[in-house]
Amino acid sequence: MAEEDERGPGAAHRMVSVMEGLLEKLDALNYEELLDKHNMKKVCRHYFVSNSHLSSHPGEQFYMFTIIAAWLINVAGRPFTEPREHDEPNATVSNILAELRNFGVKVDFPPSKLKTGSGEHVCLVLDRLADEALKRRNFSFKRPDYPSETPEEESMLEDDAEVTLSTAEEEILVSTSQRKMQTAYFNAAFAKTAELSSKPEEILEPTVDAAEWNLEVERVIPHLKVTIRNDNKDWRVHLEQMHQYQDKIDSLFKESKSYMDKLQEDIGKTQEKVSSREKYINNQLELPVQEYRSAQAKLSEAKERYQQASGGVTERSRVLAEISEELDKVKQEMEEKGSSMSDAAPVVKINQSLTKLKQEIVQIDLRIGVVEHTLLQAKLKEKSNMTRDMHATNIPEPTAGPFA
Repeated sequence: MAEEDERGPGAAHRMVSVMEGLLEKLDALNYEELLDKHNMKKVCRHYFVSNSHLSSHPGEQFYMFTIIAAWLINVAGRPFTEPREHDEPNATVSNILAELRNFGVKVDFPPSKLKTGSGEHVCLVLDRLADEALKRRNFSFKRPDYPSETPEEESMLEDDAEVTLSTAEEEILVSTSQRKMQTAYFNAAFAKTAELSSKPEEILEPTVDAAEWNLEVERVIPHLKVTIRNDNKDWRVHLEQMHQYQDKIDSLFKESKSYMDKLQEDIGKTQEKVSSREKYINNQLELPVQEYRSAQAKLSEAKERYQQASGGVTERSRVLAEISEELDKVKQEMEEKGSSMSDAAPVVKINQSLTKLKQEIVQIDLRIGVVEHTLLQAKLKEKSNMTRDMHATNIPEPTAGPFA
């Protein structure tokens, strides 16, 4: 992203390989859990390359991009709120690019490139976020470990692959000799049978047309050819292909170099024209630019004064609100006290309570009198009992008479 890739004939298909690598990284991060959470299907190999196969619901691709990007940011160790389907696209894209910059990735394209949900920049953003997530999990792809072949097996493969023309000719000669022997054997057997039966009375003539015979021979000849298949593991085949590709590249480079030189020359001339035109415009607009700068300075001063004045108004408004609130409380208290003063219901309740209290006092006094009378009787009774007991204990004993 920070470095511009060199464009070539295969630049249009470069994103296909990037997308395939991205899918492998997502599989390594087990992103099926995210898809199951949102009840979504697994993306295909070219999902984010273009949006030609999603004409029915174009917003689905952008939503898929945002939730995968948010999930990768969270996996990479950065807190990021998962976007919703109806969130503002510009805000979501800006947040994703801000997190991408925090990872140290230079972003040199406008945010509008990501609003489509597909294309080169979408694939590159997801690929970089996937790299950061894999780095967070300490995961790295290793090179494939191919089984090593012993020198004996390699020599056997080379011997089998080296089929020369002489060996092919020997095989053809052997098969031809075998066919000749078989033909001679059958001819001898047929001749012996013919001699045993009877001798022909006239010379035999062929009944097959010569033209038809030649056509049949031409039809059968391709099937009798021996084809030697090239082994793809043979290094000679790869070397020959490399030479062919090198020749193609050299021829294409010679053709394209002239066009590129011409294009470079045209671009240089255009740049010179643009720079000269830019200098001319700067010279012509120098005075309006100065006036614009002075107007901007005045506008900033006016804004500062307005902010100061608005700050004072805000403070005074707050004080006014507090005073109004206190005034409302005082009014409410005054209304409650006035209503309680003008209302005679409490006085009536007090009179009723006094009357009831007097009645209860009379009843209590009556009960107290009854209790005192009862207590007095009990004391008198107890006193009489005590007096009687004392008299009973103080009776003198009878003295002894003269006859005792």
